[in-house]
Amino acid sequence: MIFYKDGSYSSGAAPGPKPLKRPVMKTVLTIVVVILLIVTALDSFYTLKEDQYGVITTFGKPSMVTTSGLKLKIPYIQDVTKVSKTIQGFPLGYRNDGSGAEDESLMITYDYNFVNVDFYVEYRITDPVKYLYNSEQPLDILRMLCQSYIRDTIGLYDVDSVITTGKSEIQAAIKQKVVTRLEGEDIGLQLTNITIQDAEPPTEEVQQAFTAVETAKQSADTAVNNARKYANEVIPAANADADQIIKSAEGYKESKINEANGQAARFQELFNEYEKYPLITKQRLFYEAMENILPDMKLYIIDKNSGVQTALPLEQFATVNMGG
Repeated sequence: MIFYKDGSYSSGAAPGPKPLKRPVMKTVLTIVVVILLIVTALDSFYTLKEDQYGVITTFGKPSMVTTSGLKLKIPYIQDVTKVSKTIQGFPLGYRNDGSGAEDESLMITYDYNFVNVDFYVEYRITDPVKYLYNSEQPLDILRMLCQSYIRDTIGLYDVDSVITTGKSEIQAAIKQKVVTRLEGEDIGLQLTNITIQDAEPPTEEVQQAFTAVETAKQSADTAVNNARKYANEVIPAANADADQIIKSAEGYKESKINEANGQAARFQELFNEYEKYPLITKQRLFYEAMENILPDMKLYIIDKNSGVQTALPLEQFATVNMGG
């Protein structure tokens, strides 16, 4: 029934909408089919870079891992998740914008001193399936493990080692602990490196004190190196002088031994002559001694009977008597 504005009505049916024309419906259907084909085609292919893994899931379950290139998958049934192969990292104790994170960096050492230590953690994904599905937040697990082992390890060293000489040893110890623990967690992550970016006392006064200590150590090292250099220069010269003195002493020793042997041989010869001619040998020795004592003396021989004096050179006299 239809009511009109003037109050009249009609029991006839209201006119319905005009039916769409068949060509228009066909066009719309064609457009829908084309769009569906395009979406299906786009969902059937994907591209991976050289530094990416592709994890394929079928009905939500991981089925395969693919590598770089243009790949094909089943549309609507399979999905792909891209995972980076490259080494990635994150800071501990500071932020990339330069701001600090004291709750992460402030630690206590073995000798009960406080120190601020900043680290940088580097990792890579070794198993993309385990990385995606063995844990909900694998990076959070890695971060917590690093923080825990960093604090445990720093607590085994005194503050001087943390700030100066023990950094390499501390880094190696932390890395070994985290790597071992990650193998047990089995979350598809590998720690490649962990390095101390900065280590300093928490207050300006303490920092100045440690700077002074470090300067003193460097000065001490310089002094030691200079002393070693001086020793390397002086010791060889001293050794050479010592060798020369020893050689001179040995030469003097040999000369004295040879001289003594010569005198002993001469004495033996004199002794042999003495045994043959005792009187002549005595006279010869006497004249030789007098020649050495009084080389310029003249010998006067006085005849008691006649009173005649004769002056003779001692050397010639000694020679004549030695021959007689």
